[in-house]
Amino acid sequence: MQRGGVSSPQPIALNVQKSDRNNCMGKIAIRPQPHQQVDRRTVDGSPSKAGHYKKSSTLTISSIAPMPSLPTWTDDTELVGLRFELQPHYSSTLFPQYSIGLHAWFLDCVRQSNPELSTYLHDGESEKPFSLSLLDGELPLVGRQLQVSGDRTYGWTLNLLTAELVKWAKTWLETPPQTLNLRAATFDIKAIEVDPPPTTYQTLFDTADAASVRLSFLSPTSFRHRGHHVPLPVPTNLFHSYLRRWNDFSGLPVETEDFLDWVDSHVVLRRHDIRSHKVAAGKRGAVTGFTGSIELSVSATARRQNPDYAKLFAALARFAPYCGTGHKTPFGLGRTCVGWTEATAEPNSEQARLAERIDDLNELLLTRQKRPESDRARKICQTRATILARRELGESLQAIADDLEMPYDTVKTYVKLTRRTLRDLESNPQQQLSID
Repeated sequence: MQRGGVSSPQPIALNVQKSDRNNCMGKIAIRPQPHQQVDRRTVDGSPSKAGHYKKSSTLTISSIAPMPSLPTWTDDTELVGLRFELQPHYSSTLFPQYSIGLHAWFLDCVRQSNPELSTYLHDGESEKPFSLSLLDGELPLVGRQLQVSGDRTYGWTLNLLTAELVKWAKTWLETPPQTLNLRAATFDIKAIEVDPPPTTYQTLFDTADAASVRLSFLSPTSFRHRGHHVPLPVPTNLFHSYLRRWNDFSGLPVETEDFLDWVDSHVVLRRHDIRSHKVAAGKRGAVTGFTGSIELSVSATARRQNPDYAKLFAALARFAPYCGTGHKTPFGLGRTCVGWTEATAEPNSEQARLAERIDDLNELLLTRQKRPESDRARKICQTRATILARRELGESLQAIADDLEMPYDTVKTYVKLTRRTLRDLESNPQQQLSID
């Protein structure tokens, strides 16, 4: 495959079944130096006082002097993963949907040095050219919040999928951030590793050659189909997810329908060990997804008949740890690694409870819509359900408004209107009335 189309380059042997949580093929680490003068700025770019943030969801970013040893990659690099080692300043709590804060922290890092790129990442209608993980490490539930311990370290991975973002990151890491704040929890960034390793799309394709692949899904993974979630690793869903991002960012476009027909005919799910979970995900709504491991294979006959598609099958499997699987990967869902992982972490019970409440409220609100199948009705109901469910779990209206990027008064009004709707449903459950 060359830029602009498909050809059949000479294959190079590759074992894509290496069992490794992040598909690591090499790590380059930097460690921020302590006791450096820092420049603290709030999310709107104005200086903060003594490192404090202005309101509950503000994120603080601190920079330090250039490091003597930096992650390096060649100028033609198009994909790279950054693995952060984080340690809380002290024991504190996280809100269950803290992935929204991680997402916002990254976008604000970009905004401070490249506002135009940040706007594209935030507002662009195409696939997002990055994915991120949830925190690795124990997060026990204390009341309705998650507990982070000051004597533990936590891992976090950010994957970049375009040359423009990788170039930005190389400059950004010349003065790497020292801290990451998520409301009440302040983390020191102890080290930054490059993992998964730097590469290009052409390299992924040229070095791909495998008859079978094993993939593990480390956070709930799901696909959208006609307004519903599909929490199953159906091969066509998996590879459609990867191919959308590949076609958007690689410069090596592939005809989607033909390739997915080939996948449907020749890619076989040999075995799996998966389970389903319901979680609150992204800024709005809840998702039913799966975690666990699978093994996929392609017959020798199918590989001989279409070697390009067989190579693409293996290349997209290697692409999966960078791009993630399914939807809401910029908020920590669909985290994927190559290899078979025997056990995956359970989503915390508070997040599951929040997801169930959002779904229940959403279904109730849809019953009051004149056109419940419309996209507008679904979005309105999902937004109002999310707001009320989070409010019921004790989050402040201001924090919810900041996370959803909505005016405070609008969020407050939505809570009142939704509660009124629920009271009306209790008194007259058969009535159908639009709440647009």
